[in-house]
Amino acid sequence: MNVSDDTIRRDLQQLAEDGKIIKVHGGALSPSFHNGRYSKKEVYAYTQKRIIARKAVSLIKEGMFVLTGGGTTIIELAKALPAGLHATFISGSIPALFEYSNHPNIEVIAIGDKVAKNSKITVGLEAVSKIKELKVDLCFLGVNAISLEHGVSDNDWDVVKIKKAMVESSRRLVCLTISEKINSQQLIQVCDSNKIDTLITELSADDLLLQPFVQAGITVM
Repeated sequence: MNVSDDTIRRDLQQLAEDGKIIKVHGGALSPSFHNGRYSKKEVYAYTQKRIIARKAVSLIKEGMFVLTGGGTTIIELAKALPAGLHATFISGSIPALFEYSNHPNIEVIAIGDKVAKNSKITVGLEAVSKIKELKVDLCFLGVNAISLEHGVSDNDWDVVKIKKAMVESSRRLVCLTISEKINSQQLIQVCDSNKIDTLITELSADDLLLQPFVQAGITVM
């Protein structure tokens, strides 16, 4: 287009201020990817997921690099972040990126590639490659099934490849799940249970359902 980098940066800033794009590190997103908000009625187990989100936020410290997947629990986490927090959030989830970009002090990095329309998460070789270059402080992973015997599992092969890369690229893996998914299994394994550092549910940490995870050395919240 025969324009300078500075011109592009100024144009992106102006478009963001006008509400026409969502500005993120390295580029921009179209608002058409996300309608802005989920209503409470649209979110299954909304109350439980808000409890999980509040617990998860307590693990985030100033200046951390945090990698997250997608899903409605992650969205609740994004909404619960304190306004004064300075941190960097990295994600391939379009709805999560939208929420992070609304935060006043968070640096947002988008993992780009093909967007899976059902999950609104970027998938593909480029996304996996970019994630493998990272070594983040925390990884928050929303899970579809979890058990001590079978670890974390899912039923979407493209998403599983992303989640596997996320697990290997984090210093601490935090799994977020409503309790009804505990002791369940889906077709494709994401990781063994010994990869999990912290498990967060809506239950009290001393709930009997969670004690096998405690005995296995996993921190339960």
